[in-house]
Formats: sequence, structure tokens, C-alpha cells
Amino acid sequence: MKKFDKERVLLAVAGPVIALAVAFVLTAIVLLASGKSPVEPYALMFEQLGFSDIQVLIINQASLYYIAALAVAIGFRMNLFNIGVDGQYQLAAMMAAVVGAHANLPAVLQVPLLILTAVCTGAFWSGIAGILKVTRGVSEVVATIMLNAIATSVIAYLWLPNVFGVKVGNNNTTGEMHESGWVSGIGMGDAGEIYGLVFLAVLLGIAYWVVLNRTRFGFDLRASGASETAAAASGVDPKRMVLTAMLLSGGIAGMAGLPILLGDTHTYSLNFPTGIGFLGIGIALLGRNSPVGIAFAALLWAWLDKASPELDFHGYDKEIAVIMQGLIVLSVVVSYEAVREWGLRRQQRRVGAELAAGHVLGADNNKKEVAGR
Repeated sequence: MKKFDKERVLLAVAGPVIALAVAFVLTAIVLLASGKSPVEPYALMFEQLGFSDIQVLIINQASLYYIAALAVAIGFRMNLFNIGVDGQYQLAAMMAAVVGAHANLPAVLQVPLLILTAVCTGAFWSGIAGILKVTRGVSEVVATIMLNAIATSVIAYLWLPNVFGVKVGNNNTTGEMHESGWVSGIGMGDAGEIYGLVFLAVLLGIAYWVVLNRTRFGFDLRASGASETAAAASGVDPKRMVLTAMLLSGGIAGMAGLPILLGDTHTYSLNFPTGIGFLGIGIALLGRNSPVGIAFAALLWAWLDKASPELDFHGYDKEIAVIMQGLIVLSVVVSYEAVREWGLRRQQRRVGAELAAGHVLGADNNKKEVAGR
């Protein structure tokens, strides 16, 4: 049985805790500088956690953030930066909405078809960046940023009335999906419904952990991310791993918009949420690419989003939450590096002490042998 490493756990927790503490303090300083109370906004947002409708909104929003962050985390574990999650999930959601509006199969076939459509679309879009990287050496950062812009243009084209667009007032939509593609939520009374595909996010988190930590593929992926040269020397094809990681990342990204698409809007329109892919980057960083850590980070982000509107009614700007999110991302980068350096120093001191102890023990044994002769 694997021994519990208390120091390793403390180091893993220290980074996000320090980042959050620093972000809260810096936000308080900003509030003080603007002549506002540094405490009241936090109290107001914490009060919102007591309302059941806000709790439902937080869980629903967190499910989208969680899936997007998992997509980013897969790239991070391979030392890849898939910054194109935003374009991948939007294009995937639109294609799923188009299929859902035109295909009308029984629910047991329709829902899997829509999920498969989203996965394939996201994987295809990220796969373009993967192919460019392994064949031409194009940075995945540059490629995915460009693909985000192209995805926006593709969506605009697909919205044309003579393609798949349906005009509803001033809103561009893909038309309402057939009810066989709707996923019923969990009724919470007057508080609303929790998206049925929240369970999809949970399953993806479990699958992410199992694949990365309990399979040969996960070991190869982590090894390639840690050292591509060492992985290649052990028989792993680094180019294949890069392409596979990008395809997996894009496939998961494609599902990020499904909870709200199949559980609420039932169409892709101008009102469909955007920017989730970029938020997923910060959430993955704060969660240290761990499925549990990402879950807490997603809930935190969702809480900041859904509790902050209350600030407008008390003389505060709800953008305080956005400032805090930005400060968290900055603090995460600094705190993780500081914790990593501190951990390395502790490890070096411990190894040095063990070597010194071994040297002394060896010298004592030599003296005993000489005395025995």
C-alpha cells in the first residue's frame, strides 16, 4: 500500500491557498483605494450561498467550467497549451444544435448522437492544431488562437438563413432542437433545475483521473509532458502523443457547452455563453490539473459569477468578481512557482542530510571493522 505523503499533500494545497489569500487581500486593497469597504462585498457574496436558487445557478455554471478546465488540463499534462478550447466548444455546440434541430431520433439515440457530434467537432478542430504541430512544428498556442477566430467566422456563416440559421426577432439561432434531444434536469422546486448533464461532468472527471493515473496511456502522456526526450527513449512516440492529447482535449472541450444546450437553451444563438474556454485556463491552473482541485476551482469561479450581481444593489460594482478572478490567475502562477522552489530546497536539504548521515554511518562501520582486526 502506498504510504501517505503528508508533505506532498501540504505542498499541493499550499499553492492554491496562498493564491486565494493573496487575491482576496489585493482585492481588498483595491476596494480600500476606491473608498469602499474591503469586507462588505465578500460578506454580501457569501450571503448568496444561502439561497437555493443561487446554489443551483452555481452548480449549473460550474459544470460548464469544469468540463472546459478538464480539456485545458489534458493539454497541460502533456505540456501543451490548448488555448483554443473556447472556439472548440462553441463550434461543437453549434453543430450539435444543428443536428438536434434537423435529426429526430428516439431519445436513447438522439442524445448520444448529439454528444458524439460535439465530441467529434471539438476533436476535429483541435486536431488541426495537433497536425500542424507534429508535421510543421507550428506552436499549438498560435494555431489554436487562429482557429478560435476561424471558428467565429464559421459560426457566422452557418447562421446565415440559407445555411442553418433561423432568425428569431433580432437573434440568430439554429432553430429549436427536437425534444428527443433535450436532457431533463433535476427539479429543485422554486430554485429551478440542475442540468441533467452535470453527471456528464462528474463522469468525465472520474475518467480523467483513471486514464491519467491508472493506465499505460496516462503514464505515457505524463511522461511525454515531463520530458519528451526521455519518453522517446523509452519507446513512446512523442508526435503520436501530441496529436492524441490534442484530440482528447478538443473532444472534451466539445462537450463543455452541452449541459446548457441540452438542458436549457435547446438552440445555439447569440445569447449562448462565450468565454468559457478562456476561464477554463485559470480554473485548471488553480486546480493544479487535478479533477478534485478543478471541481473546487470551478465552483469558486461560478460562485464569483453568480453571487456578484448582488453587489450592484449595494453600491458596489459586480466587476469586483472579475478583478478577483484575474488576481487569482496571477497569484496562482507566482505562488505555485514559489511553492515549487521551496519544495525543491526542502528535498535537497533532506537528501543532503541523508547522504551525510549515511557517510557518518559508513565511517563508523569502517572504524569498527579496523578495531575488530
